[in-house]
Amino acid sequence: MISGATGALAVVMVALVSSHGIEYLFATVVLMGVIQIIAAFLKLGKFIRLVPYPVMLGFVNGLAIVIFLAQMSQFQITDQSGNRQWMEGQILLIMILLVIITMIIIWLMPKITTLVPAPLAGITFVTILVILLDINVPSVGDLASIKGGLPAFHMPSVPLNVDTLLIILPYAIILAAIGLIESLLTLNLVGDLTGKTGGASQECLAQGIANTITGFFGGMGGCAMIGQSMINVKSGGRTRISGISASLFLLLFIVIGYSFIEQIPLAALVGVMFMVVIGTFAWQSILVIRRIPMSDVVVMLIVTITTVVYDLAIAVIFGVILSALVYAWNNAVRIKGNVVIDDNGNTIYYIEGPLFFGSVQGFSEIFNLENDTDIVIVDFINSRVVDQSALQAIEDLAIKYEKRNKQLQLRHLSKDCHSLLRKAGQLIIDADDDPSYGLAVDYGVKSGVLGKNH
Repeated sequence: MISGATGALAVVMVALVSSHGIEYLFATVVLMGVIQIIAAFLKLGKFIRLVPYPVMLGFVNGLAIVIFLAQMSQFQITDQSGNRQWMEGQILLIMILLVIITMIIIWLMPKITTLVPAPLAGITFVTILVILLDINVPSVGDLASIKGGLPAFHMPSVPLNVDTLLIILPYAIILAAIGLIESLLTLNLVGDLTGKTGGASQECLAQGIANTITGFFGGMGGCAMIGQSMINVKSGGRTRISGISASLFLLLFIVIGYSFIEQIPLAALVGVMFMVVIGTFAWQSILVIRRIPMSDVVVMLIVTITTVVYDLAIAVIFGVILSALVYAWNNAVRIKGNVVIDDNGNTIYYIEGPLFFGSVQGFSEIFNLENDTDIVIVDFINSRVVDQSALQAIEDLAIKYEKRNKQLQLRHLSKDCHSLLRKAGQLIIDADDDPSYGLAVDYGVKSGVLGKNH
């Protein structure tokens, strides 16, 4: 992966700098790095696996659209009044032609040789063509000079007190979260393309150390950059050496080779990014829309739109929450009970589907309390008790049958249920084929809080 300053972080930083000044940004970057280091030791990176596939598809599609839209500004020029306006006539035609030439070279180069990265070949050819033919098109130097020098150690000039911490802490948490989310998603994306598995905790630690050091050298911090990482992978980069090489060459370009870089036509860079857009967009997501659940389609589209309108990290967080709600709803409506009368005249309810906070209402509606026989057996062989709400629903059911002087028996509950159920626990019938699983309940429940009023 290629890491550096990203737009997702810059959006948050603008608000901080405009409110408190640049020095508070440096202090925030240091704290951001420390938070990411803590996240590494707590192994929080593993939670990226909770991002569903539809969210990933929406994420990469939204990213591709964002990259595409970002290139549109390169088709604008500044007039004599300092206003930006769209290119017209011959200059627009030449710009489009150079973009197409760059894209064709990038497409053809891998078919000829892999010794030279295709984007480098495209940029080099178009740059030489523009210089030799003296074509008047915008170049990197027209945007701004990239000339720079080596950074010096700089201690952030902020008061070292609680007030400063209260200012920078919220920004540092947001930046750390955005940086890790974007980096870990990039890690998964690159891993899918290369067939390798990256270390989430290792990435958190490396990024945290880098940001902490960066803050002491007047830097704005950063994280993995998806666009540049995609270029790297598509160009054949497969090891960490590619990331180190990118950093070293960037340093050389800024300190020494800036005069050459500033001559590169913007059309060549736009052509490269258009190829990144084509390679990034999950085209198969369009083909499978009719074959996947409508809920997944909705999640994918919402994440895509949110990525374009707001931010990558916000889109992913929103997508995960939405997917979780969809999952909870789908499981909530799955709960059902098949009722049979055995040879002894007893009512048996065979419960199917998970019993958790979302399905407890449906669970309670299964039973016909007034018309059931004197002995009622509830069999959980095809169900699973998940959380405290489920335990409480079983307790409530036991109380309802007790008030009607009917005997309730519970079968095929796990050992956790045995220990956590108070009122209904004595109604459990032990069997050799009882399931074994843990419940998602807190310490208070295990301490006997549940059912204490029964």
